Amino acid sequence: MMKPSASLTEGPITKTLVFFSLPILASNVLQSLNGSINSVWVGRYLGGAALTATSNTNTILFFLIGTVFGVGMAATILIGQSLGAKDVDQAKRIVGTSATFFFAVSVAVSVFGYAFSGPMLHAMRTPPDALLFAIAYMRVIFLAVPFIFLNAFVMMSLRGAGDSKTPLVFALVAVGLDIALNPLFIFGLGPMPAFGIAGAAGSTLIANAVSLFAILFHLRRRNHFLWLKRAELSYFRIDRRILRALVTKGIPIGLQMIVLSGSAVVMITLVNGFGSATSSAFGAGLQIWNYVQMPAMAIGMSVSSMAAQNVGAKRWDRVARIAGVGVAYSFLVTVGLALVIFAFDRGALSLFLTDPAAIKIGQHLNPIVIASFTFFGISMVLSGVVRSTGAVVPPLIILFTSLWVVRIPFAWVMLPRWHADAIWWSFPLASVLAALLSTAYYRYGGWKKAHMLR
Repeated sequence: MMKPSASLTEGPITKTLVFFSLPILASNVLQSLNGSINSVWVGRYLGGAALTATSNTNTILFFLIGTVFGVGMAATILIGQSLGAKDVDQAKRIVGTSATFFFAVSVAVSVFGYAFSGPMLHAMRTPPDALLFAIAYMRVIFLAVPFIFLNAFVMMSLRGAGDSKTPLVFALVAVGLDIALNPLFIFGLGPMPAFGIAGAAGSTLIANAVSLFAILFHLRRRNHFLWLKRAELSYFRIDRRILRALVTKGIPIGLQMIVLSGSAVVMITLVNGFGSATSSAFGAGLQIWNYVQMPAMAIGMSVSSMAAQNVGAKRWDRVARIAGVGVAYSFLVTVGLALVIFAFDRGALSLFLTDPAAIKIGQHLNPIVIASFTFFGISMVLSGVVRSTGAVVPPLIILFTSLWVVRIPFAWVMLPRWHADAIWWSFPLASVLAALLSTAYYRYGGWKKAHMLR
């Protein structure tokens, strides 16, 4: 049997964090690169309206799967704590209950999203020239949701177990397939018809389905310690104690995603009011910003897994050092990426846009928004550390305050005076506030007394 790794509770903090977070960062880069290549195909060959359609669809998708992601993140923390405490059997029980619940919820999200694609897009005031594109794209994407998020759940579970390399290998499988199939499905080949924007979503569905079955086969063949064998199939039955922890801890984590994506829905709705040029510039900006945010997101996920195992092992000295190294690492890498984007601003936007007016708008908004991600990284890392004990509500309150109490009201109030600039400047304002509040809670809050399972 493949044995659990104890590397996250041993060895030098900086080296462990760097080598654990690099595969996560590479996986995130691959996923974002895949989305960017998809956007290049859609934006340059199907037009700005089609690119706006994918941006609107992805915002809604992010909103609907927030709670499912929260359950997966709660499972990751629970698995990490169990393995830190050397309780492999409990880790397996967590995997079984989580997988059953995760599957049921992801199917429900898929059905709901497919059925209500049109009304959701209408509510977002999707531009009329993008609406038909968006409906076609969204319906296929929601068919892919169970594969996308079961795939994500397996990868998060492995990271909770201290393995960030295996998820990278199968992220390569998914992204490679998606990139290869994208132009084939969009434009057709030989007897295969051209599916247009629906083909872009169809390639995502097939790539994630293949990747999911491949990683499950790999775990079974390697006899991975988290793989549930025939004698352990009863672990797939819901354990109420574990389910209670998944729900009570997962819902606040999921609500953070919903708060974040819900604010994005409001923002993109405000942006849509300025027309297709501004909307497409914002959509192109989103693609670029993904890369700037990725190091902070990868480090936040890494410190959460590392801290969870050390919380389970009661190594509080290491938890504090993980937080310090994580913040410094995130700050330096994010600043470096932001400088690169500033240097090649127009070229990066031109990958997604052909309209000179949209490129000009993108060049104006990019420097304002990108600077905010340095502070976003601080909040992301510290939230990952405090969540590792089970303190999941304070990060939610901090995020809600920065976005819904500050960012959205600021943009709304200043819109008549500053126009679209009110939207762009609301980003750094909210990020600075979130960093300050996260730092204050980390230093003075009671997160060390929290728990996941009683």
